Amino acid sequence: MNVNMPRPSWMWIYGVIGILILGYYVFGDSNDTPVRSDWTAVERMVERGEVEKIRIVNRDAAQVFLRPEAAARYRADTTEPAYRRLPETGAQLTFTIGSVDAFREDLRGAEEASGYDVPVVYENRDNGWMNLLVNLLPWVLIIGVWFLLMRSMSRGGAGGAGGGIMNVGKARAQVFDKEQSKRVTFKDVAGLEEAKVEIMEIVDFLRKADKYKELGAKIPKGALLVGPPGTGKTLLAKAVAGEADVPFLSMSGSDFVEMFVGVGASRVRDLFEQAKQKAPCILFIDEIDAIGRARGKNAGFSGNDERENTLNQLLTEMDGFQTNQGVIVLAATNRADILDKALMRAGRFDRQIEVGLPDVKEREEIFGVHLRSLRLDPDLDRTFLAKQTPGFSGADIANVCNEAALIAARHDKKFVSKEDFLAAIDRIVGGLERRNKIISDEEKRVIAYHEAGHATVSWILEHASPLIKVTIIPRGKALGAAWYLPEERQITTRAQLLDEMAATLGGRVSEQLTFGHVSTGALNDLERVTKQAYAMVAYYGMSEAVGTLSYYDSTGQNDMALTKPYSEQTAQLLDAEARRMIDEAYALA
Repeated sequence: MNVNMPRPSWMWIYGVIGILILGYYVFGDSNDTPVRSDWTAVERMVERGEVEKIRIVNRDAAQVFLRPEAAARYRADTTEPAYRRLPETGAQLTFTIGSVDAFREDLRGAEEASGYDVPVVYENRDNGWMNLLVNLLPWVLIIGVWFLLMRSMSRGGAGGAGGGIMNVGKARAQVFDKEQSKRVTFKDVAGLEEAKVEIMEIVDFLRKADKYKELGAKIPKGALLVGPPGTGKTLLAKAVAGEADVPFLSMSGSDFVEMFVGVGASRVRDLFEQAKQKAPCILFIDEIDAIGRARGKNAGFSGNDERENTLNQLLTEMDGFQTNQGVIVLAATNRADILDKALMRAGRFDRQIEVGLPDVKEREEIFGVHLRSLRLDPDLDRTFLAKQTPGFSGADIANVCNEAALIAARHDKKFVSKEDFLAAIDRIVGGLERRNKIISDEEKRVIAYHEAGHATVSWILEHASPLIKVTIIPRGKALGAAWYLPEERQITTRAQLLDEMAATLGGRVSEQLTFGHVSTGALNDLERVTKQAYAMVAYYGMSEAVGTLSYYDSTGQNDMALTKPYSEQTAQLLDAEARRMIDEAYALA
């Protein structure tokens, strides 16, 4: 019979030893240990003439030697069980005294009462082990702390990314290699076909370098993944790590930022040093805008800004005098407009790969990936789900799938159905339903007419987005909402923009026509319409009075500009044209 006995732990062994020592002191008391007593009991013994002598040890402990016949009598006494263990030899009793002078006074009174003189002996004992321990303990602590500190430093240095004070300039890069068990591959990345083709070329170059070198082609220095949040830039980099048969080093841009001067540049140097030792390899820097911000734009910093030093070191490492043969740098950001121009140039990042929001076909593929783990209704149409989520990123779709599963579980369903997905989309777009919010009947009537106005105008106008659903149940901060399914188009005409503005103003118009007055409920509508009107006039050149001019800055480099790029007269004209367009849309509604 094979019984898997647990391995004995060191803590169990220490516990058993401690119990044995404790038991020895409690039960195995040796026969020569004096019994603890007090002066009151000893005083009675002195008065009865039973004490042979008293020894004072180190001026604070008194040891009492009884006459042999008295000690024998006490051992046989059944009324005092503590005295049964009186030692045969040496001192029989011990007690603590406050001061020697006070003890001598008390003893003299007892001697006078008994008529016996009790000799008192004084003895100073050197407690060698205790003194040695007290003297050695500080040194033991100092040596132990020093040993632990040095051990942690050496352990940190071995990994190349230590947390010790000596390794503050080391790069804390995560290393992935082909032996990694849980790998993400391009099969796990749905959509992003063009981006995958671009990235796959880099992976293919690392795998079949000779094919390219025969034609004289050089390996790309780097690729920059640019796109909105949640579109899969980091996931794409993970897939590269899974697909490439070469080491993959990953770091975040914020890992280079430290409070100590020069640490960022030191970590950049160390990171590229690690990469060169593993070459050919891929280096991934996520959220590179943390260190790659355009230099000279930070008004609050001096010329010796730590981030600028880190960026300068990164520029030098990527394409300086030193050649990083076989090190490909991948980076990801959703703020490419604020990156330094020197970082973006060819030779550092040869390619900029746009990772945009998925279209309806790509969204269907993304749903396919995230629905694998869910127990679904057999009749669920994934194409329908893809059409219901325009403008959703990959992260949003993952959230929709998870919310739908949570909603289905909350209602004790056996599988996730279409209604759960629609409820999840409503929850993400509009917020949580607030059915218990206190709203008066008059307010409900105003909200109902307001939302009906949106619905009516959008239903009648040719270019307005098709209506899906209208509700007057409060969600999030909104008291009511209307859901539309906007057409997925790349360009929009002036007529389409005007129809959309009219549909947005439909709620305000409905309140005006029905009740003869307006409310504050149209705040969000007016904000959207105003921004749309100014964009049409100042950006898209859709006003005859302003002409074909655009004051849009696509570079994002004019953050520090204190003046507008047009005169005061033009500003008045822009205001007048924006107001005219809003009035036109209001009249149309």
